[in-house]
Amino acid sequence: MRRSFKLLILLSQMVVVNSQAASDNRFEDDIRAFEAQDRVASPARGQVLFLGSSSIRLWDLPRYFPNLDALNRGFGGSDISDSIYFFDRVVRPYHPRAIVFYAGDNDIAGGKSPEQVAADFREFAGKVHNAFPSTRILYLAIKPSPSRWKLVGAIRQANDAIKRFAGTTQYVEYVDLFEPMIGSDGRPKPELFSEDDLHLSEAGYRLWTDLLRSLMVTNR
Repeated sequence: MRRSFKLLILLSQMVVVNSQAASDNRFEDDIRAFEAQDRVASPARGQVLFLGSSSIRLWDLPRYFPNLDALNRGFGGSDISDSIYFFDRVVRPYHPRAIVFYAGDNDIAGGKSPEQVAADFREFAGKVHNAFPSTRILYLAIKPSPSRWKLVGAIRQANDAIKRFAGTTQYVEYVDLFEPMIGSDGRPKPELFSEDDLHLSEAGYRLWTDLLRSLMVTNR
């Protein structure tokens, strides 16, 4: 009976691991596409790495940061855990001097708790710091999308937890994008979002760029 119970626990653990692997592997094609690009033209080391989900992927860096040595490695739909899983393929090869990181949005929408989101970010930040002790991480706060406004409580909690963590380190900087995107009525400013009420409009990217520009100079 005891052996059967132990076997049941082992099988349950295997299901969880396999489920996580399947979730991570959904981005394998995206990561292979990055690697193919790198084989054609190897990125210089020491750039500012923009990493995370679709808000990063859709950011036209040459347009908004024309004088910044930057590399975009955003892959849409990703969670923080996906950047952890693919760390050796989307961070380590580039030896970035700074990382602009946006993720956590999809995590909350997918049912992860604020505590899990913060824990995942701490793990990601730890991996970066262990590999590149002088690299700074600029964590962009989870944005207040109109389409996910019902999750605003959890979003605020996750942002607050990550902000507290950033305050305990010398290598993580919390960038508050949440409050500047809230209007006088206490709700998200609609002009900052595209028609899907989730992704950013041009005005949204201009705001993000303005908020980051001075930090980019600081982290050169």
